[in-house]
Amino acid sequence: MTAVIDEGPGRGESPASHENGNENDRSRRRTPDDGCATAPEADGGWNDGLIARRAAARAANAESADIAPDDDVRPPQVEAYVPSGGPLLPRLDALRELVGLSRARLDRATLAEAGRVLDEAAARQRLSSRHTVVAIAGATGSGKSALFNSLAGVPISETGLRRPTTAAPIACSWTDGAAGLLDRLAIPGRLRRRPQQSGTDADEALQGLVLVDLPDHDSAATGHRDQVDRVLALVDAVIWVVDPEKYADAALHERYLRPLAGHAEITFVVLNQIDRLPGDAADQVLDDLRRLLDEDGMALGEYGEPGATVMSLSALTGEGVGELREMLGRFVQGRTAAARRLSADVDAAAARLRPVYVAEGRPGLGEGAREEFADRLAEAVGAAAAGQAAEREWRKNAGRACGTPWLRLWRWYESTRRPGGLECPAQPAPPEKRLTARQRVEQAVRTVADEAADGLPGPWAQAVREAAVNGAEGLPEALDELTERAGTADGRGRAVSSSSGGAAGGVRGTGGPGGSTVVATGVARASSVQHSGRVGGKPPRPRWWPAAVLAQASMTLLQIFGGLWLVGQIVGVLEPGFLTPALVMLAGVVSGPLVEWSCAAAARGPARRYGQEAERQLREAAAACGRARVLDPVAAELVRYREVRERYVAVTEFSTTVR
Repeated sequence: MTAVIDEGPGRGESPASHENGNENDRSRRRTPDDGCATAPEADGGWNDGLIARRAAARAANAESADIAPDDDVRPPQVEAYVPSGGPLLPRLDALRELVGLSRARLDRATLAEAGRVLDEAAARQRLSSRHTVVAIAGATGSGKSALFNSLAGVPISETGLRRPTTAAPIACSWTDGAAGLLDRLAIPGRLRRRPQQSGTDADEALQGLVLVDLPDHDSAATGHRDQVDRVLALVDAVIWVVDPEKYADAALHERYLRPLAGHAEITFVVLNQIDRLPGDAADQVLDDLRRLLDEDGMALGEYGEPGATVMSLSALTGEGVGELREMLGRFVQGRTAAARRLSADVDAAAARLRPVYVAEGRPGLGEGAREEFADRLAEAVGAAAAGQAAEREWRKNAGRACGTPWLRLWRWYESTRRPGGLECPAQPAPPEKRLTARQRVEQAVRTVADEAADGLPGPWAQAVREAAVNGAEGLPEALDELTERAGTADGRGRAVSSSSGGAAGGVRGTGGPGGSTVVATGVARASSVQHSGRVGGKPPRPRWWPAAVLAQASMTLLQIFGGLWLVGQIVGVLEPGFLTPALVMLAGVVSGPLVEWSCAAAARGPARRYGQEAERQLREAAAACGRARVLDPVAAELVRYREVRERYVAVTEFSTTVR
């Protein structure tokens, strides 16, 4: 009969250390007097070598020549995780940066899985890389415990007709140093075992294997299912044991195999109990099992391609068990299972995050959207009306300078009778017009926000809209202050204000927070142009204006001279001769309007350019205000999204698992 050794976290530990999992006890030097819970059989059955040497030493009451003192006092070897140099570490770093950049935009529940993967990866990397933890999972009656015992070569896990048989995970470690890994799985010392090793090549290949027998995943006991889910999330690989009756069970495929399809490279699917199938029925069931796995999205490792290993065996008769041991040996000796598992976990976390990082199309603010936003703001501040008012003002000044004195006097009289004149001051814009201007600004902000957020994932689209709305607070007041200052700077305050109606609903000089700073660019630009004589202050006077004024004055003097000449002839002071003074007076009367008309025609082009310049300045100042308050915050959110998108691409770019 073969003895079963109950070994704890380290070799030769006391039972108390097994129960408590004390790290200090595990790292303390061992002595031959530490003892063991059981002793090997005298018939030469299974033992782990060291225990046998200790028993012989106690029996002889002296040190045997076969005992290695260093082995007797050496603590269990725990090798730190050694990175494989592959893409796993860069992907974990990218995922860590991705989570950090996204905390302000995504809720905690969305990032929970990615955070768990990072925590588990850090915990696994602190533990031994020499060991590969493989769990054996299956349904009730599938024979997983029998397969566990067959692989270990000793009846460790209880088998029988009573269900469920396995109530808690049981571990079997082929080498020392796996205590930390088993502690991570919360497997107590009393449930840790050692296998029977015959010293064959197959046993040598399994050095570093930690095999865990799990409770039934379909157990009626809820606690058993919880333990299965907990351990499956921590092991490096899993062997799913199915039987001819339950291999197509929906609970297995929908709850485990389908969600873990991305973990195909670390998955073994074993059809057990083929001794119960007659003839070629085993091959037919195996083919159907492969079909179901393919429908689950799990890649199969056939024809040299990476994927899940699917095979059939009989744990009862031992058929196929040796082949499984060889496969496990090659798998363990590769020492890549932990990295593959972590990489698959990263892939799964990235797949869950895809809806919140991957956009449809190419979101962003195009030049067309920026121009449309500037047009709407220019319309809200009345830039076109301001340009037209500036053009009229320029032509009016030309008329004043080049018009006849009599027409100028008449126009002055008419201006006193119009609203905005000296006797009838301008009235504020009606409320409906002021409301329309504010609504135009709000509509412009909503439009540009929707344009920028189009195609973005939900959380980032919401962040873009919030940035636009928050930046738009005080924008109407800032634009109204801009209109006020621009109008005051060029002496056209009444014309501009009355034409545009204001963007803030008639609020003057009360720009929102930072409003003065935002409009400083536009005002400074208007002031600098004012000093250059182009726009601002009074309209510029072309060089030909003095000549026109002189000509107009000459025509006026001719009228006066001709009139006085006629009066003198009528009174009798001068000799009669009405034709000459009449012609002189008529020349002055006709030439004066002719000079004015010529000057007005010559002033149309400069006046138009002057109005266009005034419109351009107000438009650019309004665009600068909107850019600083709305477009720049929106662009910052888009840049932040592109940054996290690049991190997400780095997470998914070097995927090593099969999809």
